[in-house]
Amino acid sequence: MKRKLTVIALGGNALIGEGQQGTIAEQFENVRRSMDGIVSCLKQGFEVVITHGNGPQVGNLLLMVEASRNQVPEITLGVCVADTEGAIGYMIQQSLTNRLRKEGIGSCVVTVLTQVVVDRHDKAFSSPTKPIGPFFTREEAGRFRREKGWHIAEDSHRGYRRVVASPNPLKIVEERAIKILLETGNIVIAAGGGGIPVVMKEDGDLEGVDVVIDKDLASAVLARDIKAHCLMMLTGVEHVFLNFKEPNEKALGRLTVKEAEKYLHEGHFPPGSMGPKVQAAINFLNWGGELAIITSIDKVEDALNGRTGTTIIKNCTSIL
Repeated sequence: MKRKLTVIALGGNALIGEGQQGTIAEQFENVRRSMDGIVSCLKQGFEVVITHGNGPQVGNLLLMVEASRNQVPEITLGVCVADTEGAIGYMIQQSLTNRLRKEGIGSCVVTVLTQVVVDRHDKAFSSPTKPIGPFFTREEAGRFRREKGWHIAEDSHRGYRRVVASPNPLKIVEERAIKILLETGNIVIAAGGGGIPVVMKEDGDLEGVDVVIDKDLASAVLARDIKAHCLMMLTGVEHVFLNFKEPNEKALGRLTVKEAEKYLHEGHFPPGSMGPKVQAAINFLNWGGELAIITSIDKVEDALNGRTGTTIIKNCTSIL
């Protein structure tokens, strides 16, 4: 039987819903609800690796760092990513473990703190683009620019957010450990928040850098390296749209890599939201993946069965 290995990337709304404060109780409740799709995949015979976002959480942690300046030692952005990867991994791991027990599924769930190699010469280091943290009003954004020197940009008509450098992911350091865990029947949570960014020094040692990596782009690299069949990215909308939130918006059902590249280059998918997801799908398929799906967290089973979501394939003759 052909192996069906799927990387499922949970978006930020799996943890913090619109209008919520983001308390730990709220995040746990949201994670528990998001497990329906994971369990559906397992029941259909898929092996599963879970990744997740951490933009709101790492941004909030940085706000706490700012508030406690001169009182406790400062925490670097790289360590903030590691902290949130562990904390969110714990929430998903506990929630899924409890759910599997109730479903009578005996698999173990394991979180791997994952380092992801980036190129120290990546031009992204000098061009911050990745949104993190909460949304601000125009007035708040202006004040933080002046007072803190932050780079702030509008995020897909939803408000203003702090942006930081986000170089492209190249390699998953813990790839072999993840493969071994999968081979022994475990469900793995990895590359949370895009993974902990590191560069490789001339002597081969790894060293952390203060940037963040896009979760979807890192998920595509992980899916490539573990030879996954499918990359599924879950977000707040059921489909990818052309002309999103415009009078002539159009939901996309099934499209080829070539079509996805065309729409991406035409600017339909903003870099702060849908753009990285579409690019991640393109990357994964060009690297040898078979199927990429983008849909909402509550539509996993329907999307896997072709009833909804945006499915991206290599070409028009690809078989789902």
